[in-house]
Amino acid sequence: MAFEQKNQDEIFVRDILVRCVVGIRPEEREKKQDVLINLSLFGDFTKAAKSDDIADTIDYSSLKKKIISFTENSSYNLVETLAEEIAKICLSDVKVAKVGVWVEKPTALRFAKTVGVHIVRQQN
Repeated sequence: MAFEQKNQDEIFVRDILVRCVVGIRPEEREKKQDVLINLSLFGDFTKAAKSDDIADTIDYSSLKKKIISFTENSSYNLVETLAEEIAKICLSDVKVAKVGVWVEKPTALRFAKTVGVHIVRQQN
């Protein structure tokens, strides 16, 4: 059965800049490179709006710290894999019903500002 809720509110976190090993070319495997992460966290935040209590919503500061720590210590060939693992971290918080994760490598392609992937995952 699909995860259902009444409201689909969004908390977003933009432009988390971290350094990690990601890529398939030998030079990408030798040293960390800049990676830009953006998140859209969906859930029903009606209770939080009424209570004005952090316990009723997503603690995005704590979540950001987990993602930074994880990413800086990760090593993947594909940004798709990194995005999937970040989505799993976000969904480990039961208040996150659905997450959109963007992972970009700003220096990956010459003559392009950035390249990346956007995935959307939700609670089972």
